[in-house]
Order: sequence, then structure tokens, then C-alpha cells
Amino acid sequence: MMDYQKYIIPNTATIMDALISLNRLSNDILTLLILDKENRMVGTLTDGDIRRHLINGSSLTDSVSKVMNTSFQYIFDYKITVSEIQRFKSLNISLLPCLNGNNEILRVWNLKKLNSLLPVDAVLMAGGKGERLRPLTEKTPKPLLKVGDKSIIDYNIEQMISYGIENISVTVNYLKEQIQEHFEIEINDVKVKCVEEPAFLGTLGSIKFVENLKNDTVLIMNSDLFTNINYEEFYIHFLESNADMSVAAVPYSVNIPYGIFDLNGKEIQSVKEKPIYNYYANAGIYLIKRELIDFIPSNIVFNATDLMEMLISRGFSVTRYPLMGYWIDIGKPEDYNKAQEFVKHITK
Repeated sequence: MMDYQKYIIPNTATIMDALISLNRLSNDILTLLILDKENRMVGTLTDGDIRRHLINGSSLTDSVSKVMNTSFQYIFDYKITVSEIQRFKSLNISLLPCLNGNNEILRVWNLKKLNSLLPVDAVLMAGGKGERLRPLTEKTPKPLLKVGDKSIIDYNIEQMISYGIENISVTVNYLKEQIQEHFEIEINDVKVKCVEEPAFLGTLGSIKFVENLKNDTVLIMNSDLFTNINYEEFYIHFLESNADMSVAAVPYSVNIPYGIFDLNGKEIQSVKEKPIYNYYANAGIYLIKRELIDFIPSNIVFNATDLMEMLISRGFSVTRYPLMGYWIDIGKPEDYNKAQEFVKHITK
């Protein structure tokens, strides 16, 4: 969680005090949050605000309460929508405070560092043995293999955090102690929770052991993916589709190097010369309504495809979200090598 104390200044401070505080921020966001003696937020102040008031005759000894902006932007009690975040970003809001009913600050977000603030919990599946990547995975769990200078799973977690997702759990099994030790250290001020899978339960079965889900929507993904999926667009698509489950999908083309017959019995109706068939493949990233987790059976192998088929058979809405960014499923040595080459060309 972001430490916002460096942005705080009392409303009894002078403009000179404010300038000193802004100078300490240096290359940080040059915005101060003004509190009264009851610790209620009453305004904001930027270097631009001070400059304009000084030009108009204010003195350095004047109180910041005379020059602060009292019509500041904030959210109330963690209640926020994606459209609101987009509006704040369009207004170039840098610091977004969250206030309670007494106008006390609950927390502050730096919107310059966030792509969005999604009301979503996340679960990454990291219990597999990664057998196709042996010998690399004989002593190291696949999610902890390095791509460039970071573990595979850390790319995914940092990407989630950049979209404001902070309630993140990782289900572990194979070489679980290494993953648990890895996440003893917070990532970007977020504590990732490890949940032990008692047996190998497929790509979805272990989610039944995650107990700390808070939001109505849950993001589930395989931990061995290397992708820049836009989680905000994925979430908006999920809402606008009124879906119960949405599946990220990647384009997949099959090139047939021969002429293909269209037959009616023995009769050739037509010939398609070297056709290309276009499909969408499961990307291993899902959004589901939290209540649907109750449908997942306990202590048996259960995959994401099993849940899709179950929901479809019961009349629920399962939609496809086309993933248009990059995506690599690191399952085989050639996939791992591809990711190693690809990461060299990503702008950091």
C-alpha cells in the first residue's frame, strides 16, 4: 500500500511551509493533501496553485487554507467504477484519495503508476510440475524460472498490480516451499498470499481452497503465461457482455499445404487450394463471477474447460475475449526460449 504521508500538510501551514514540502517531493507528484486538525481532508495544493496565487498578490506567510483547492477529486469508501477511473485519468489527476464518511483518508492511489483500479480478486495457478520443461523444472518450479531478470510469475503479478488488483493469491503444490519463500517479500507493496493445494487438482480445482476472496469478480490465470493482456479492457468486456465467465482467447491459424476437397459422399463438390482456417485458442486467463466457485467440486481434478462446459450446459453465459497483445504459454523448451528472446525487445 502506498505511503502517502509525505503528501500530507495541515491547513495551519503557510505557503512557505507548502513550498518546502513540495521541494522535498522533488521528482515525485507535486501535489499536497491538506488536512484540518481533526485529520479530515479539506483540500489539495499544487505548485501551480501556489504560483498563481503569488502572482495575484498572496504572501509566503499566508495560510495554505487561503489558496488550496477545495473542489478536489476523490472516491468514497472504496466505491469506484472503471469509468470513474478513466475520467480521473482524462483529467490528469495524479493523486486519488479514498475518504470515509468523516472525510478521513483511507488510502491514496498514484494514478500515474496505475493503468486502472479494478474491483477484482486474482488467483494464479502455480501448482503444476512443468514436466515438459525438464530438466529446468527438476529443482525449480516453473513459475519461478527466470525470463530475462525476473521470474515468470512476477511479470503476471506486477501486471495485475498495475491495474489496481491487490488481493492476489497463488495456489501452490510442486516445490511449494520455494514459491512460498519467494512471496515472503512483497511485490510493489502488495503481499501475495500462497494457498497450498493438497493434491494435483487440475487447472481450477485448487481455487476452492482460496478463502479470502472479497470482490464479486475473480480473475484466474495460469502462472506460466507471458502476456501483456489489458485487464481493464478484459473486465469491461466481461461487464458489457453480462457474462458469467469470460475466457481470454488468442488467434490461432491452421495452414493446410494441400488442396482440400469439399465432398458429398464420393462426389467432389469443390476444391479449396491450401486453405487457411482461423480459430481462437484458450489463453488460460478467465474472469468469473465469484459465486460460480461454488459449482466447482471439492478434492477432485477439475479444469477450467470443465467449468466452461458445465456452465454452458446449465445455460450460463460464457464469452470469448480476443486477446490482441502478445501471449506466450511457456510449456515447452521452445516456448521458454521464445520468451527469453522476446523479453529483450520489450521497452521497460
